[in-house]
Amino acid sequence: MWRYWELLPLTSPKAAIDLGEVMTPIIELPCLAAELGVSRLTVKDEGVLPTGSFKARGAAIGVARLRELGGSAFVMPTNGNAGAAWAFYAARARIAAHVVIPADAPLITRAEAILAGATVTVVPGSISDAGRCAGELAAENGWFDASTFKEPYRLEGKKTIGFEIAEQRSWRLPDAVVYPTGGGVGLVGMWKAWTELRELGLLDRLPQLIAAQSAGCAPVVRAFEAGMDRCDVWPDAMTHAFGLNVPHPLAGALILKALRESNGCAVAVDEDAIVSERLHTARAEGLHLCPEGACAVAAARMLAGSGRFGGSADILVLNTGSGLKYPPEAADQA
Repeated sequence: MWRYWELLPLTSPKAAIDLGEVMTPIIELPCLAAELGVSRLTVKDEGVLPTGSFKARGAAIGVARLRELGGSAFVMPTNGNAGAAWAFYAARARIAAHVVIPADAPLITRAEAILAGATVTVVPGSISDAGRCAGELAAENGWFDASTFKEPYRLEGKKTIGFEIAEQRSWRLPDAVVYPTGGGVGLVGMWKAWTELRELGLLDRLPQLIAAQSAGCAPVVRAFEAGMDRCDVWPDAMTHAFGLNVPHPLAGALILKALRESNGCAVAVDEDAIVSERLHTARAEGLHLCPEGACAVAAARMLAGSGRFGGSADILVLNTGSGLKYPPEAADQA
């Protein structure tokens, strides 16, 4: 990701915090493409990044920039993977990390943050409750509040997903990109990346963006279908794809704007469909998706079935983390 440093907010590539980030692979899914009736279906697998998820991108830039600006401590709410990633990059940068995480979040990510030396506060409720707690801790202790979209630089890290997709595909983007959407930083970041590359004359056509959410927490889908320009709070949010369990995405307006500018849409996927798609993809393609990635594949299947994609369609989905982080769910599917 550091190959794009001229389009990132660091003053010098020497300011980078490098834990071995790689250009994540785009993997063909020929069996699923045939099932969906599309010309091409691929997945960009973010699970090979440090700490096992795409959150490493935002953490790498966010922590590096915080260090450049003289910061010494931060606090952030997390559904799990972001807190783990920021904790490890903070350890590398010698910055104090404080993480607030919902009690129902995957235990493995809580353990990762503790392993990296972060102070972890566990709260009841959702990511929204964790966000309120993080804000209070920031005010009380003078820590930097690294909450999503209160901190501007993780978006810059996430946009490198878009840069990579463009470069890997020789500057010809797919017809549609399906993104599992919780807080939506990656979706907004990709759209920012592609608009920047278009301004630089490297792209002439941008894809449809499709937000995939769980039916148990679908504030973006509801707002999109209602023609709203922001998201209301989703009551009683619950999904085992915990990265999607964001009842009130702070970037709702930006997510909806990107969907509409791209002529995209938003889709809600049943919990059972997420589970079955994860199992089917593993057995049909040998690919171990995280639940959020399975949601994106299931959304692509739904849209193909509804006739949105033609037979010549070229579709890319995002797998945002390693399936190895979710062993209980994988065991339940056996």
